[in-house]
Amino acid sequence: MIEAGTLFVVATPIGNLDDISKRAIDVLGSVNFIAAEDTRVTKILLGRINSSIPVKSYHDFSEAGTDERMIQSIVNGKSVALVCDAGTPLISDPGYKLVQLAREKNITVIPVPGASSVTAALSVSGLPTDCFLFDGFIPSKNVAKTKYFQNLLYEERTTVVFESMHRIENSLVILAEVFPETRRVFIAREISKKFESHFLGSVIECLTWLNANPYNKKGEFVLVIEGCDASIIKGQQHQTGLLIIDKLKNTMSTKDAVRIASEITGAKKNALYEAVLNEG
Repeated sequence: MIEAGTLFVVATPIGNLDDISKRAIDVLGSVNFIAAEDTRVTKILLGRINSSIPVKSYHDFSEAGTDERMIQSIVNGKSVALVCDAGTPLISDPGYKLVQLAREKNITVIPVPGASSVTAALSVSGLPTDCFLFDGFIPSKNVAKTKYFQNLLYEERTTVVFESMHRIENSLVILAEVFPETRRVFIAREISKKFESHFLGSVIECLTWLNANPYNKKGEFVLVIEGCDASIIKGQQHQTGLLIIDKLKNTMSTKDAVRIASEITGAKKNALYEAVLNEG
């Protein structure tokens, strides 16, 4: 039984239509209407599950007032299902403003969980999954992309990002310029689709795999990037601490300079102090 005046955030398959849940089928066959990122894509899914529920267009470029009108429909007692083209809505897909407005109006918002390329890729990557960062799409411009990867250089958590077929090679080339050879990357291509493929290796090995077969460059990509080893981060903190001490040593005592450098960087005070004494 679908409760009136409710917004359902419904996950849909990311490739294989058989991955849709029974609960999602029930909701998509019972609400008053469906708010869809691309009505054409959603209607294919609805045809598969024999649903004739009306579909309305809803995406980031919808005309002004679309969110408010949908919210008013829910306030008036309608039940609405929000879907994106594939996967879970709001995960690098439209829907944030609609859900935000619903919360502001104290409307009941119910998730209907299902497929997500983020967790699908993580689960088979072979990289640590106990703590991870999802960061959406990699920046498209080279300068911004380089800076982005530089910021990830000392990230301890596993990072999950999306990339398109048109930019995947360029992104791996830049990643190889920034990252050490030992850092591993997992590529998940076309998850749950007919020609799904995976590869785990160094960035250079990933580039070799990508170029080994023209089909490897086609489709939608999820990259799972290994986090930085804790020992490397400690080394970086130590070196940064020494640079700070060098800047401060002429304005204060060595002891105070070491204390400040340690507080800023997280480097061990004893190790910094010993290094300074050895330099002297």
